[in-house]
Amino acid sequence: MAGRRLLGEILVETGAVTPEQVQRALQLGQKKKVRVGEALVSLGFCDPEKVARALCKQNSLPFVNLETAKAAPSREILEAVPRELVEELRVVPVARKGGSLLVAMDDPLQLAALDALRFRAGVEAAAVLTTPEGLKKALFDYYGIGEPRTASEGGGAQADLDGEEGPVVRLVEAIIADALRNRASDIHVEPFGTRVRVRYRIDGYCQEVDGPPKDLQGPLTSRLKLMARMDIAEKRKPQDGRIVIEVEGREIDLRVSVMPAYHGESIVMRILDKERGLVGLKELGFDGEDHQRFSRLIKRPNGLFLVTGPTGSGKTTTLYAALRELNRPDVKILTAEDPVEYYLSGINQCQVRAGIGLTFARILRSMLRQAPNIILVGEIRDVETAEIAIQASLTGHLVFSTLHTNDAPSALTRLVDMGVKPFLVSTAVMSVMAQRLVRKLCPKCRVPKEPTPSEMRAVGLTPSMLEGHVVYAAEGCDDCRGVGYRGRIGLFELFEMDPRMRELCFKGTGTLRLREQARLSGGLVSLQEDGVRKVLAGLTTIDEVLAATAEGSQAD
Repeated sequence: MAGRRLLGEILVETGAVTPEQVQRALQLGQKKKVRVGEALVSLGFCDPEKVARALCKQNSLPFVNLETAKAAPSREILEAVPRELVEELRVVPVARKGGSLLVAMDDPLQLAALDALRFRAGVEAAAVLTTPEGLKKALFDYYGIGEPRTASEGGGAQADLDGEEGPVVRLVEAIIADALRNRASDIHVEPFGTRVRVRYRIDGYCQEVDGPPKDLQGPLTSRLKLMARMDIAEKRKPQDGRIVIEVEGREIDLRVSVMPAYHGESIVMRILDKERGLVGLKELGFDGEDHQRFSRLIKRPNGLFLVTGPTGSGKTTTLYAALRELNRPDVKILTAEDPVEYYLSGINQCQVRAGIGLTFARILRSMLRQAPNIILVGEIRDVETAEIAIQASLTGHLVFSTLHTNDAPSALTRLVDMGVKPFLVSTAVMSVMAQRLVRKLCPKCRVPKEPTPSEMRAVGLTPSMLEGHVVYAAEGCDDCRGVGYRGRIGLFELFEMDPRMRELCFKGTGTLRLREQARLSGGLVSLQEDGVRKVLAGLTTIDEVLAATAEGSQAD
């Protein structure tokens, strides 16, 4: 028979349907204005894959089953066609063959889409056919477009995708928006055998919230990886990415980490809220005298100011608050950060990229040729960075940086242990401040509590210190999600180098002796003592202070 064979004939020939079923499908097709293949599926006479394979034979096109595909196309393949064009043309790129990009579609008469891809995306494309449900699943899994059909919705290839954002897209937006409303700093999406757990880190502690159904684990993971520009086909290796999203009129930056786990991929998103993440000096929680000393020290013309503490103790927030205080049109400020967490208007910020050799040390060398007044080094990790920072401080620059030490005096010995000469440390370091974060009591539900003798001994409280003060405990209410705390405040241990401290540092004196001298000459107030002040002010609890200063108290 000349010309293209009829689809019904091919299906009868292969034994997929009978001639009578084809006739009934033709009648339904004329009545409902649908094609015979769609009518056969709607009547239950034939499954979509057999219809798609018959269409392939009719149009001499290859077939691909996207419903049972075990691996997603590579990131390079998926990004070959812009998401907007994928959604408009209803095609999914699946592979490359020769010089052509193979794109899956469910309609052989849609070949005009190939011309659109050639002219609008600049790619030579060839068609492969798949089932409508396979295309629908791929659009949803790889791009978050449309909605998947559930088993209860019934069959039929004719069912149209709604063209609106799918449930996983809305789910992702809802999770992020809910985390922001609850002041979360991180979102954890963790797969387990029968469920997906979602937790928010609020005020330093993880709190579980309602998670999505287990069957959305794959689409949710694919959606987040795609948004973070990761390779969604790679499930064996850790990946890092970044998402910039607008939520409730605010631009939110999320740093995304994906790690393979036993039941799937574990995802952590660190939230950087550019509007709420930056605070001023007054909001940090300084005691009155410490606030005055800190404000005076950061206005020095030169020297090295170090902030120490463990990861998550608020060091970067403190340094940003200092830069905001010093940021003026007549002052040039440069920063080297890994990563750049918040963008500050009027400040030149540089992102460390170790993969291309752009390290802290290399950026610092370039900074010195930029004639800055103030330099921020995100972290001193090695002797090379330390020595360049010290040289910068000795040549008329004010340098801020961070170290990982338990208390303030330990920063001096840490630099020496790194390999920096003691005379350079004693000369360059202007001041060191250690800090921790403790949770603030919820003002709506805190309750008075008489501290026990053991609690008083643990933090150094005396009955005379309690006179005129009320110590509070956490209770819990709806406003604080039942935990009794809302927000966090800093504990600070600040000392300024004086001639005697410089002499001891030059001689290589140990941390304990340096600490004794700092208390004698610099009026050093320990982290725990600052915590006691905040307990007496009704801002936090003894338990919080003990949890944050257990290590530091051993040095006193």
